[in-house]
Amino acid sequence: MRRFFDAVFGGIFLLAAAHAAAASLADEVDRYRIAHEAAIIGQLDELTRLRSIAADPAGLTATADRLQALLKQRGFDATQLSTTTGAAPLVYGALRTPGAKHTVVFYAHYDGQPVTPSQWSSDPFTPVMRSGPLHSGEHDIDWMSARPPFDPEWRLFARAASDDKASIVAFLAAYDALKASNIKPSVNIKVAWEGEEEAGSTHLAEILRANQPLFTSDLWLIGDGPVHQSRRPMIYFGARGTMGLEATVFGPIRALHDGHYGNWVPNPAAMAATLIAQMRDEDGNILIPGFADLIRPLTPAELQAIGELPDVEDQLKRDFAIGGSEGHEGLSLSLMRPALNIRGIRSGQVGAAAANAIPTTATISIDFRLVPDQTPGAVRASVEAFVRAKGWTIVSAEPDLKLRLANRRIVRLDWEQGYPALRSDMSSPTAKAVLGAASKAAHGPVAIMPMMGGSVPIYLFAELFKQPVIGLPIVNHDNSQHAADENLRLKNLWDGIETYAAMISELNW
Repeated sequence: MRRFFDAVFGGIFLLAAAHAAAASLADEVDRYRIAHEAAIIGQLDELTRLRSIAADPAGLTATADRLQALLKQRGFDATQLSTTTGAAPLVYGALRTPGAKHTVVFYAHYDGQPVTPSQWSSDPFTPVMRSGPLHSGEHDIDWMSARPPFDPEWRLFARAASDDKASIVAFLAAYDALKASNIKPSVNIKVAWEGEEEAGSTHLAEILRANQPLFTSDLWLIGDGPVHQSRRPMIYFGARGTMGLEATVFGPIRALHDGHYGNWVPNPAAMAATLIAQMRDEDGNILIPGFADLIRPLTPAELQAIGELPDVEDQLKRDFAIGGSEGHEGLSLSLMRPALNIRGIRSGQVGAAAANAIPTTATISIDFRLVPDQTPGAVRASVEAFVRAKGWTIVSAEPDLKLRLANRRIVRLDWEQGYPALRSDMSSPTAKAVLGAASKAAHGPVAIMPMMGGSVPIYLFAELFKQPVIGLPIVNHDNSQHAADENLRLKNLWDGIETYAAMISELNW
C-alpha cells in the first residue's frame, strides 16, 4: 500500500512540476511579449509593407533579403536558396543547440495572394490597425501612439498579415523571448521560408532536391492556416492536395441574336452549366466515375479526433448568412473528402451590359481538392475520360473551322500542375510530443484535425525527407485569407508566440 501511495504522490509531484515548468515558460514569454508588443507589431507592419506577391518579383526579393537579415541578427546561419529560372528564393536558416537530440524545420511562406486594391477598404500594403472586424462598429487605431498592453481584439489589416507573415513574426518573437529569458532550445532549429507558395510552389521541389542535405531533420512544423473556428488552438496532421482546371466551352464563332437563333445554335453558357451539373451534385458530391477510386479511408483515431471538435456550424451559418450547408456530414468531415469547387464562370455580359445574344464561349474555372491517395495524374485522367464520355471533343488550342464543323461539343482543358494530399500518423511519438507541447502552451487540450481543408505542398517534405509533417496554425479563422481585407487578430499572434516558444524549447521525444 505504501508503494502505491508513493507512486501516486510521485506522479502528482511530477505532474505538478510539469505544470509549474509550463507556467514558468508561459509567464516568461508573456512578460517579454507585453514589454515588446509595439516592436513585435512593428515587425509585422514592416514585413507586410513589402509587396511579396508573384506580380512583384522585386517585392519578393526585398522580403527574402529582409528575412535573411532578421535570421542573421539572431545568430542563425542564413542564406537564400533558388533556381536558375529566377523563382522567388527560399530563405533558409539553421541554429544548432549543443546536446539536442532532434532537429526541427519550421516552415512558412512569405508570399501573399494577388490583390485587387479596389476591393480593399484600405491599401493592401499599408497596414491599418482596427478595433475589430469590418462592419462591427470598428474604428481605426493609431497603435504607434498607444501604450501597451494593446487590446487583444485589435486587428491588423494588410495582405499576408495572417497568411503567412504572422507565423514568421511569431517564430522570431518566440525565439527572442526565450533568449531574453536564458531558456535554451530543446532542439536544433532550421527554418524554411518559401516565396512562391501562393503561386503553386512550382520550384519548391527543385530547390529542396538540390539542397537536400541542408534539410536533414526529424520533424517539419508547418506554420500555415487558421486555428479552429471555435478559436481553440489547433494542430493538424495533413492537408488536402489541389489541382486547378480552366475549361473553355466553344459556341458560335461570333455572337448571335438569341431571338433569331436561340433553341438552334448551341449556347456555350448553357452547355457549361450542364457540364457542371453532370460533374457534381448539389451536396458537392463528385459524380465523375473513377475520381474517388484511390481514396484512403479515415482511421478510427482520425474519426474520433473529428468527433471531439467543438460544434461551430450554427454560428458559422449566421456569420456567413447561409440557410444551410452542402452535404449532411458536417463541416469537418466534409473537408476530409475531395472537392470540386467552381471558383468562377464567365460568359457573355449581365446587368446593364447584357445583350440578347448567344455568347461565343463560356469558361469554367475549377479548383479540385484532393485527399490521400489521389494523384493529380489520376484526377486528370478520370475527368478527361468523363468529359469524352459525355460527347465532348477535348482540344488544347482554339479550334479551327474544320474541327468546329465536325463536332457539336468542343472544350479546351487547361490544367494546372497541382500536387497530392498528405495525412501524417497522429499516433507517432513525434506527434504526441507536438500535441503535448501545444497543449501546455494552450493551457488545455488543443483541437486536432487529421487534415486541413486547405492545401499546402507538404507532401513534398514527407516524400523527400521521410519524417513527420505536422501543421502549426496560429491565425484567426475569420482572417479573410485569400480575399480582400485580410487581417490578423492580435490575440492569435500572442497565442502563436507562446505556441512557437513551446515548440522551440519543450519538444522532447
